[in-house]
Amino acid sequence: MRDYRNMEPYKRLFLSILLGLVLGIPGVSDVRASDAIETAGDVLQYVLPATAAGMTLAHRDGKGLFQFGETAAVTVGATYGLKYTVDEKRPNGESRSFPSMHASISFSSAEFIRKRYGWEYGVPAYLTAMFVAYSRVESDEHYTHDVIAGALIGMVSSYIFTTPFNGLRIQPDVSGKYWGMRLSYDW
Repeated sequence: MRDYRNMEPYKRLFLSILLGLVLGIPGVSDVRASDAIETAGDVLQYVLPATAAGMTLAHRDGKGLFQFGETAAVTVGATYGLKYTVDEKRPNGESRSFPSMHASISFSSAEFIRKRYGWEYGVPAYLTAMFVAYSRVESDEHYTHDVIAGALIGMVSSYIFTTPFNGLRIQPDVSGKYWGMRLSYDW
């Protein structure tokens, strides 16, 4: 195992951010078995954007970091704008249910990772985002349409503002006459 002190600075920064997010979330130490899914979703909503930002640092990708910032700003702005405009009641009786911020930022991060760095990173990111969305419905914090709307806001904002990172990419290639995989490399 590599010594943490001998790691490259950007890798240390990424690990520090990730560790700080996981350990610094209020209430994590008070987890009970009955709310473990809700707590896991709460933690993972921070882990996904931290991972997306950390990947830009690991790739020394300043352009990607800027694109992620744009994506996150649009996602948060659109989600909060709708929350305060619609003001739908949550299943638990509280206000501002529509759309789900947890789902918005999670799917925004997952789509950023997928589009910027490829499906090999995107698939685990999307599975994590789906768990976050599930955790919100399962814990009676949101209705299904809240998390679907949040997911769409996040994915669309990332799709608009994110371009693929230079390097090797594997993508599905489908048309009316054929289907397959496309391998490409940007110089």
